Amino acid sequence: MPSYHYLIVGSGLFGSTFAHMATKAGKRCLVIDKRPHLGGNVYCEDMEGIHVHKYGAHIFHTSNKEVWDFVNGIVPFNRYTNSPVASYKGKLYNLPFNMNTFYQMWGVTTPEAALAKIEEQRAEAKAAMLAAGVSEPRNLEEQALLLAGRDIYEALVKGYTEKQWGRPCTELPAFIIRRLPFRLVFDNNYFNDKYQGIPEGGYNLLIDGLLEGIETRTGCDFFADRSQWEGVAEKIVFTGKIDEYYAYRFGKLEYRTVRFETETLDTPNYQGNAVVNYTEREVPFTRIIEHKHFEMFGQAVYDNPKTVISKEFSTEWREGMEPFYPVNDEKNNALYQQYKALADAEENVIFGGRLAEYKYYDMAPIIEKVLNLWK
Repeated sequence: MPSYHYLIVGSGLFGSTFAHMATKAGKRCLVIDKRPHLGGNVYCEDMEGIHVHKYGAHIFHTSNKEVWDFVNGIVPFNRYTNSPVASYKGKLYNLPFNMNTFYQMWGVTTPEAALAKIEEQRAEAKAAMLAAGVSEPRNLEEQALLLAGRDIYEALVKGYTEKQWGRPCTELPAFIIRRLPFRLVFDNNYFNDKYQGIPEGGYNLLIDGLLEGIETRTGCDFFADRSQWEGVAEKIVFTGKIDEYYAYRFGKLEYRTVRFETETLDTPNYQGNAVVNYTEREVPFTRIIEHKHFEMFGQAVYDNPKTVISKEFSTEWREGMEPFYPVNDEKNNALYQQYKALADAEENVIFGGRLAEYKYYDMAPIIEKVLNLWK
């Protein structure tokens, strides 16, 4: 007889939240993860007393009070507000695009002047397309020019996007950038959500709280001994790559991944902000994360004489790398639908998370989805 009600493959937010809710419902769970630690991509590594986001910056944000109360019931969250800065050819611009950005770009000081500049450049892009006999944008570049105009596109969109996707904007489909939000107010808060923050003490405390009292095993690869693992529980919750689960029956889905170069510096404050994007194509990394700014504010930054930064390099995924982002173009989405048809027919397997559903998720929607499953 199976020893557990659920075998949960993967201890990221989906798996850990599912295990938490299942255990509260009286179910016996076993959580396994092939990595040497729990937490998936939200795992933090302690370096010089700083919680380093080992797999990239994770900023929790939501307008769902139930989700916010749920995570704060596990560990209190701090007041961190995401306000990234873009660096382009030695100049700094606030993100998202707002009146601070437009002032930095053009020197305009009123919403009326900013909107007039944006509309002028949009009209120029439209006229250029019509002159070329084109009525609809054929690629990301044409779409972005219609949305933002040339100045913002060239400085803040083009190079960053090409580094993210590893190919020119003229070769990327237009649908990738359906909209670019503009704010005609002086507001650098990246998110519009009502709540945002970082767990006090780092994300490991959130995962530890979710998995408290639950049996977990790290360094366990489900596929290394699949037949054994499939027999230990009545049902499987699978959060890994859906194509791998089906032994790549229809072919392999494509992903983008991120490589990190992390270093400790003998300075208390390297860049004055948690996130600085480097939007020039010639700069090889996409951004620099200074981790202490997620949890240390104001003068407290100087209480620690060292800091830790991570440079992020976006690359094509290959075997042996961690898959980060699904490539949701038409080809890959069609392939995923073939795998999804198999998954929908499963009675004893639940697929959840960005790899199992081949969909980019923020953290809060993952938790919301699991809470709704248990309702």
